Amino acid sequence: MNPPIGDDAPAEHVDVLIVGAGLSGIGAACHLRRETPNRTFAILEAREAIGGTWDLFRYPGVRSDSDMQTLGYTFRPWTGAKAIADGDAIREYVRDTAREHGVDGAIRFRHRAVRAEWSSEQALWTVHVLRTGTGDTVRMTCAFLFVCSGYYRYDQGYTPDFPGTGDFTGTIVHPQHWPADLDYAGKRVVVIGSGATAVTLVPSMATTAGHVTMLQRSPSYVLSMPSRDALADRLRRLLPAKAAHPAIKWKNVLLATLSFQLSRRAPRLLKAVLRKGVRKQLPLGYDIDTHFAPRYNPWDQRLCLVPDGDLFKAVSDGRASIVTDRIETFTENGLRLESGAKLDADVVVTATGLNLLAIGGMTLAVDGTEIDLAGTVAYKGMMLSGVPNFALALGYTNASWTLKCDLVSQYVCRLLNHMAAHGYRACTPLAPEPSLPLEPLIDLRSGYVRRSAAALPKQGPTAPWRLYQNYPRDILMLRHGPLEDAGVRFSRLPATEPLAQKLP
Repeated sequence: MNPPIGDDAPAEHVDVLIVGAGLSGIGAACHLRRETPNRTFAILEAREAIGGTWDLFRYPGVRSDSDMQTLGYTFRPWTGAKAIADGDAIREYVRDTAREHGVDGAIRFRHRAVRAEWSSEQALWTVHVLRTGTGDTVRMTCAFLFVCSGYYRYDQGYTPDFPGTGDFTGTIVHPQHWPADLDYAGKRVVVIGSGATAVTLVPSMATTAGHVTMLQRSPSYVLSMPSRDALADRLRRLLPAKAAHPAIKWKNVLLATLSFQLSRRAPRLLKAVLRKGVRKQLPLGYDIDTHFAPRYNPWDQRLCLVPDGDLFKAVSDGRASIVTDRIETFTENGLRLESGAKLDADVVVTATGLNLLAIGGMTLAVDGTEIDLAGTVAYKGMMLSGVPNFALALGYTNASWTLKCDLVSQYVCRLLNHMAAHGYRACTPLAPEPSLPLEPLIDLRSGYVRRSAAALPKQGPTAPWRLYQNYPRDILMLRHGPLEDAGVRFSRLPATEPLAQKLP
């Protein structure tokens, strides 16, 4: 740990400052090391470990909700046997990548970026950093600020204010804060929720619990997917690795794109396909209309993947059950529902969602003016109008997170090299014409998005301010498209003396 210093001490300077050492932050650092090798960088990580979400979430069965061929990095393809991998394997994959590419030494653990101030005169960001282990603050300066902290709030999950929780004599747990010593063997467990976390927890806990009930207010679309990709395994046997990995990745990308396009153009057809898949997995006569028929169209919220149909097997075997109802109140021994039914429980898991937190909760100011994120418009889904030399990595909502984050990192590297080649000191995205309509940046109808959409940046109706959620289209724009267009302004500012010694 570096010795404590205050805001009056000299600031450490790097060319690029990355916020977050999770999947996207480590990926960003690796791209910088590979594609802009002469630039210095550092990574700020508020926690004490590499991995982000995959280190934080430790609930039973935690796993990817995308196939690993697309969740893995383009420069280091996933080679594990499972197409849907568990959280431990993903965490080790991220850590191994950091070590192999030599970026782990650039991480400042327990360093939380709390505020960043841009000076146009100096063409520099000054970032105020809280050391979470000691409570003191330090300053860092950088020419480019790259936020890779995702959009979930790590220190607090979302739990509705359920009546009667104080009367319940059992244990209430949120998956985001799973106790390592929780013993639920042989016990009655109720999992509240119907999203990806709930459908993961239920079959995993059902292997040792007395019985697990998934209590959902409304159902989600659930899709069974083999834990191993048979075609991918065959391609690996037949083709060299350099050919097999792209082929497997593009096969999965195109299938995901087809699914999303069907959801927009022929939602009834995709509903029928998903319903047929569920019916094959459950006993004859099971009430699919009540428990697996959402009121919304597919991909209005993310589809829930279950490897090898493990949720359906747990229900079919009687180890788990699904109840679709609303909670009236907690009781001493469980829950009473609005229908009048009662659910006895020893353990209640509130898999009720997450809270959003844009850019890790840090505040921004440009030349002394505070930036209201809700008043900005995203440029190419990765920069913000009126905020110079700044990018954020946000993955797809309809496909793998890493697909988009890899493209964003490659674009940032292209941009930095372009600026250096042309003597530019600042790159500032511009907002579209005020008369053009704006929409929320994240186009999902999930509860966690609706609760926070008003505080997030917006998107415009057309490129380059529009998020199309389309990987092939984004490849053309971000990897091969022009860097100078009507949506951005480049500036050549007077050269200034370096404020601090760069890292070696």
